[in-house]
Amino acid sequence: MKWCVTGFLLLILGASIQLHAQQTEADRKIFETIKAEAEHGNAKSQCALAEFYSSGMLGVTQDTAEAVKWFRKAADQNFAYAQYNLGVCYADGLGVAKDEVEAVKWYRMAAEQGLANAQCNLGICYFFGRGVTQDYAEAVKWYHKAAYQGDDVAQYNLGLSYVKGQGVTKNYLEAYIWLNLAAVQGNKQAASLRDVAASFLSRVEIAEGQRRAATFVPRIEKQGSSSDNSASPENPKFSGTGFFITDDGYLISNYHVVKDATKIRLLTSAGLIDAKVVSVDAANDLTLLKAEGKSSPLPISTSRSAQLGSTVATVGFPDIGLQGFSPKLAKGEIASLSGIQDDPRYFQISVPVQPGNSGGALVDERGNVVGVVSAKLNAAAALAATGALPENVNYAVKSSFLLSFLESVPAVSAKLKEPITSDRKFEDVVKSAQRATVLILVY
Repeated sequence: MKWCVTGFLLLILGASIQLHAQQTEADRKIFETIKAEAEHGNAKSQCALAEFYSSGMLGVTQDTAEAVKWFRKAADQNFAYAQYNLGVCYADGLGVAKDEVEAVKWYRMAAEQGLANAQCNLGICYFFGRGVTQDYAEAVKWYHKAAYQGDDVAQYNLGLSYVKGQGVTKNYLEAYIWLNLAAVQGNKQAASLRDVAASFLSRVEIAEGQRRAATFVPRIEKQGSSSDNSASPENPKFSGTGFFITDDGYLISNYHVVKDATKIRLLTSAGLIDAKVVSVDAANDLTLLKAEGKSSPLPISTSRSAQLGSTVATVGFPDIGLQGFSPKLAKGEIASLSGIQDDPRYFQISVPVQPGNSGGALVDERGNVVGVVSAKLNAAAALAATGALPENVNYAVKSSFLLSFLESVPAVSAKLKEPITSDRKFEDVVKSAQRATVLILVY
């Protein structure tokens, strides 16, 4: 287990602290200031004070029992860092009698607030059955959460789980990706195991693993508490899907995806790039955005070409916190030529979509855009109204309304690709959709 110390202290003090073997006058003043704030109930300062006692920083005499006292005060205020460190104390018997059940209790509190270190340690407890019934699947669940936040130990543990098939189906490609991410951060165990996983993969699979690892973007969870419920401005508030419609970087998504954005970034094959809103059609839930650079656009066909029962598909980024940042394909049919309550602006589709698919291109069997994925029937509302849960009832804005919207921007409408009229292999349609599709991160 590991302490969560340095980054938090820098956050508290606002600058790097020069540590010395002997306590300087400046160190003494810092310590006294933080101690006074801690004694007045400030959870951050209580946690910082505990870290001074646990490590002997600032010339403070090391006293793990005193550290536990202050960690507990901050933890009782629901401060995640303190809950995690208190869990470490119980797990390792530092300043308190060793108690793995109590350690799990505090890890869980911090993990549920999104602290990656706590999520990783909770996963370890489930994996080895420390303080809790052994459960590989539950271990993998917590490893995933921490790994997506960039924790290299969790990424290694997750890769190991995929190699061994413990708590998850054995998958050497997934193992390679997570082990590669951990190895890049200097995890030597991950680097060794990554080579083992690679021995089971083809060159094509290794290239795909390297591509997916290269486009990985950590998603730091908001860490809420009664003392600190702010979110980092570096973390996206929302995510969705978009698709390019011109060679020079114009793309389409839903208006509701970017409605409250102060900053928009796109995850493309070239990495993260900025985008800006050019125009919106709030009534039809559409927005036109622009990013710099070359792009691979999709052609747009009039929605009249789509018939009841026509096969359609979409590529998007659903639930990136759980499913990851690689694009996901979903396929289905046009289930109705109108939307909820016969709204003529929408298709009802049987394509399985989830949060994060919003703004994705709905393409026909030739790869033409015939709609923009926009919504799914609210399960709670349907249950309340009918007494039954809806099954795969989703909606897409018809492309005819998209084309009308784009006519208001002549500089863009003049650059649109002509619809494809010849038959194509479905695999080629998917490749075209994937090249045009981007993850939208909203800040």
